Amino acid sequence: MTRLFRIAGPLAALAAAAPLYAADVPARKSGLWEMTTQTRAGGQAMPGPMTMQMCIDQKRDDVTADPKDMRDLKQRCSKMDVRRNGRQTVIDSVCTHDGHTVTSRMTLTGNLSTDYRMETVSRFAPAMHGMTTMESTMTGKWLGPCKPGQTHGSVTMPGMPGMGPGGFKMDAQTMERMRQMQQQYGR
Repeated sequence: MTRLFRIAGPLAALAAAAPLYAADVPARKSGLWEMTTQTRAGGQAMPGPMTMQMCIDQKRDDVTADPKDMRDLKQRCSKMDVRRNGRQTVIDSVCTHDGHTVTSRMTLTGNLSTDYRMETVSRFAPAMHGMTTMESTMTGKWLGPCKPGQTHGSVTMPGMPGMGPGGFKMDAQTMERMRQMQQQYGR
């Protein structure tokens, strides 16, 4: 399970950044979003679904706001084709991650004001930790305004085992420090 999170984290970051590569992809409505993710790795269902709530500020819901992230994405991805048709956006990408070529198709549907669904299929060459494919489906639902004290990027994972009442909580600053440490130490 730990290995999956080490693999899925960077891949999810690439996948999440892909739609933001194009300026015409809308940002999510400001407020509290509940996101549920189901993942299959190598054709095998992973434990889940995993549900979390995240406070979003629509003005900041954009990876392109950080030039370092865009530069990294452009360096890692040789292909990033984005096509929009009404409420659907399809992104086909070819990126590299730790010496592996990751070929992905992401389909994003919904209006991003009340709901969305993101389906991603990724293939790895050569196989990554024995996996040749990873599939994930994420659904997002707008719950209303953020809770008092929450800021953009604040995450809550209700009911996460071992985390006590209220589940796991992380603010945006802690998430950013973790991202910087991951980049610094290559994990």
